[in-house]
Amino acid sequence: MESLRNLDLAILSYLNGLSGKSDFLDSILTIIVSDYCIPVILALTLFYLWFAGTNPGKRYMFQKTVLSAIVSLGLANLFVLVINDYYYRERPFFSENITLLFYAPTDSSFPANPAALSFALAFSVWLKAKVIGTYLFIFSAIWCISRIYAGIFFPTDIAAGATIGITASLMGYYLLRLLDPLPHLIIRVARVIHLA
Repeated sequence: MESLRNLDLAILSYLNGLSGKSDFLDSILTIIVSDYCIPVILALTLFYLWFAGTNPGKRYMFQKTVLSAIVSLGLANLFVLVINDYYYRERPFFSENITLLFYAPTDSSFPANPAALSFALAFSVWLKAKVIGTYLFIFSAIWCISRIYAGIFFPTDIAAGATIGITASLMGYYLLRLLDPLPHLIIRVARVIHLA
């Protein structure tokens, strides 16, 4: 356990130690680390997928993927909320001598909610659309690493969040398969009212 904590601190110190050394890098990562840049990219990707597809079968498959991602996001959020009710971990900027490049969140550092949500979405898409899903994984990883760089998460917070996100994604995928008539009905209703 002690070796894991030492590794955690070493990675945090290295990444956060890069902050403040380059105004250009800091300004780019200040945009990436925000609550808007990567989440908007992820949301727009889901919006694109909802209407994508060169034929009705492919469009239907993408729409089911979007529904699976939405369910996965809900599950990932729920898991993080339940864990936060029973376990609280201080943010790194409270306990370590690091540079903070972001506002100071007051909720628990563990697990990282951004990692849980972004990886749940990325994995849900990756299950059916490998290329787009891979890009979403890259965006998610950049977002999460930027949050370590900014001093608001430990690496283990990110790793736990990503694990929760992928688990929630698998659960969401199988849950929608169990409720199979329901996703089909949602898509049909959306098509009737011209939203799909």
